[in-house]
Amino acid sequence: MGVFVLLPLVLPLTAWPVARLAEQRLHPRTASWLLTVTAAVLALCSTVCLALLMVVGTAQLPGNPLPDGWSDDEVREAVPYDEIAGQAAIPALLTVVSGCGRLLWRHHRVRRRAERSLAGLPRRTVAVLPDDAPYAYALPERGRRRGRVVVSSGMLSRLAPAERRALFAHERAHLTARHHRFLLFVQLAARANPFLRPLRTAVSYTVERWADEEAAGVVRSRRTVARAIGRAALIAGAAPGVGPGPALAGFAAPGPVPRRVAALLHPAPTAHAWPSLFTAVGVAVWTAAAGTAISALSSANSAVTLFLVLKAATPL
Repeated sequence: MGVFVLLPLVLPLTAWPVARLAEQRLHPRTASWLLTVTAAVLALCSTVCLALLMVVGTAQLPGNPLPDGWSDDEVREAVPYDEIAGQAAIPALLTVVSGCGRLLWRHHRVRRRAERSLAGLPRRTVAVLPDDAPYAYALPERGRRRGRVVVSSGMLSRLAPAERRALFAHERAHLTARHHRFLLFVQLAARANPFLRPLRTAVSYTVERWADEEAAGVVRSRRTVARAIGRAALIAGAAPGVGPGPALAGFAAPGPVPRRVAALLHPAPTAHAWPSLFTAVGVAVWTAAAGTAISALSSANSAVTLFLVLKAATPL
């Protein structure tokens, strides 16, 4: 295995250039898919890397439950420089697993709390809560293709009719495209490898931009959506701490609002399947793609190598 097993831990750095450029230059839908898939693959490869190193490290610990042949001198020679890294990988992998577990539990708790708040209300696609606090968010539901748009009476009372239509179109876009899954994947990826945090931030913005563009197409007015976003942000800013939290996609809180408004005041972005290599975003995308491919190959190579070595060292 050698140094190649360590590459997946640092190759997420190759995705940094594409994070900011994808926000600015790619269509939000394309950017969301690209960044989410890249983050998920890189996080999976780095986690596999830690798991492989942990096997090596565990084999060197006295009293380990693994076969005795795994700690023979021949095995140590076949996996050079991995003994210290393997022992360090044990607490690192435990930290990753516990962090991802806490995130999933918090995500589940937020969803349950939001679902309990709708108890007793008619099962319609839109749920209006009698609450003076201004908030709106999309709530996916299990077993249903589309969830519900949850909005407070305090938010609706402060928006004009056209702005309300923009709000509902925005939240329905979140539900239709399953943006909560994009957000969950990149949050888990950032817990698995801290180098992927810029991609988490970028996807949090691009899914909001994606929903903004979908809403603009529904209401046929980019200025109306921009005005609704700005007004909702000002309203929500006067009442901080309300809403469902980061686990669910909301209308006003996530993403830099001035950038979203400015983007809506410009022409709609064009969707490109793959940017040209002779552009800044093209270079960044190809660099991230190359880093992702190398990471996947390194993980596969290390896994196969360790499997063959340990299989040879394990008595029948």
